[in-house]
Amino acid sequence: MPEAKVLVVYYSRTGTTRLLALAIAKMLSADLEAICDCSNRTGVAGYLRSLVDAISKRPVEIVPAGHDVAAYQLVVIGTPVWAGSVSAPVRSYLIENRARFAQVAFFCSFGGRGADQAMREMRELVGRPAVAECNVTAAEARKDANGALAVFAHVLKGHIARFKALAWMC
Repeated sequence: MPEAKVLVVYYSRTGTTRLLALAIAKMLSADLEAICDCSNRTGVAGYLRSLVDAISKRPVEIVPAGHDVAAYQLVVIGTPVWAGSVSAPVRSYLIENRARFAQVAFFCSFGGRGADQAMREMRELVGRPAVAECNVTAAEARKDANGALAVFAHVLKGHIARFKALAWMC
């Protein structure tokens, strides 16, 4: 029986979501891909540009993905929360790939609030529920988010096991 293919995709402006993505990919033995934004988001001007993009809920230009999401049974997508919203690069990625995902899971990093709203928005953008979701504060991500991530990975591994069992039966 072949191994289930899992891809962890993320966008990270400051590196916080990247830390989470690296840990999740390691826990799941998954492929990893960063979403690359064509906008300059560094410094104060980049922060303000990110805020405007989030509030206006507009997609932005991103570099084409290197991995074909249709080749994966599960795509785990991570975003920072910007103004209570999914980040603009992740919004673009979800819109571009929503018809090609088999199953999705979501995770986010956030400063203080807005994670539930961002998760809801991600579900709406792909038009289906996620098999699992995980919200981690930026403070937890920098200290030790392994507890929350371990629970998230455990749920995903259970989903993958059920998927493999179903594929074996067919």
